[in-house]
Amino acid sequence: MTTTRPPFRADHVGSLLRPAYLAEAREAFAAGTLPADAYVEVQNRAVREIIALQEDVGLIGITDGEARRDTWHMDYIYQIGGISKRETDMKVRFHNAGGDIEWTPAKLHVTDKLNLPSTIFADAFTFLKENVSRGVPKLTIPSPSMVHYRGGREAVDAAVYPDLEAFYADLSAVYAEEIAGLGALGCTYLQLDDTSLAYLNDPAQRAMIAAQGEDADTQHETYIRIINDAVRNRPAGMTITTHLCRGNFRSSWVASGSYDHVADALFNTLDVDGYFLEFDDERSGGFEPLRLLPKGEKRVVLGLLTTKHGELEDADTIKRRIDAAAKFAPMEQLCLSAQCGFSSTKEGNDVTPDQQRAKLELIVEIAQDMWGEL
Repeated sequence: MTTTRPPFRADHVGSLLRPAYLAEAREAFAAGTLPADAYVEVQNRAVREIIALQEDVGLIGITDGEARRDTWHMDYIYQIGGISKRETDMKVRFHNAGGDIEWTPAKLHVTDKLNLPSTIFADAFTFLKENVSRGVPKLTIPSPSMVHYRGGREAVDAAVYPDLEAFYADLSAVYAEEIAGLGALGCTYLQLDDTSLAYLNDPAQRAMIAAQGEDADTQHETYIRIINDAVRNRPAGMTITTHLCRGNFRSSWVASGSYDHVADALFNTLDVDGYFLEFDDERSGGFEPLRLLPKGEKRVVLGLLTTKHGELEDADTIKRRIDAAAKFAPMEQLCLSAQCGFSSTKEGNDVTPDQQRAKLELIVEIAQDMWGEL
């Protein structure tokens, strides 16, 4: 059996490992030795293979693996009108079992009133929809909060937006227009990826927000309000979920902390249909915050398998953890996935394609055993 609506009992966050030939083509295109149309054909080939992988293992929600992007968020954000790219020496420190690594991302700068020149990722979604032979095409985009979180007030030109409330209102309006455009293309499963609502559980991240002059204790409530304004008039029949992540770059992470700080507002105020939550290790805390999930239609997708390493989890251990989560939220409101994508950036995590497939297959197998449906 298959559940009739997303998120599905066996689901996944979205990004998947890029084939090696795609990385080579990206470098050739950047160097000017591969024409744009030829590069698109290579991307199309990769996306078809990524679709086939998901269908082969039995997943119902099918993404393009974010294969056309360099990163999960900035490829989208830079297409919003009024936002420009600004090089920076800001370094984001990621952690892993072997130590720390640094990433220097390009920084955004809001230099004009926000607007939407056209539906972002329209061509990518249309190609996905046309090539999915069974299942539900799912599009992942960064949450509106990601346009503000890392840079804060400093990233928004005060001459353009002297009042951040006007910026927030325009940001919600841009996303509302984007969601309407995606709905017109036939998108019925949309995921808003959000690190801010996970990072804000970490006292160190709240200290960063406070240093920017924001109210760190209530910033998550501001972001939830912006998201709610964006999704309020979503097309009928569109399921919207959110994924909370504590950082995912080359098998490394940024933040720690249970969901306690944001859980009440997250579950009872944020107007989405489902939540993809990390629960793969002790950094994410216990299942206790799930007690705040309202009874009804909302679902939590338990991210119990990790994408940070390739070692395959024990099925019985995962099943016991699902049972433990069901002590705090009804089993019928729970689903299963990995805790994050396998390739949030073009580099990918330290996982082989075979290991990635094995984890996806295990998610499907466990979901069928635990719920009798996918």
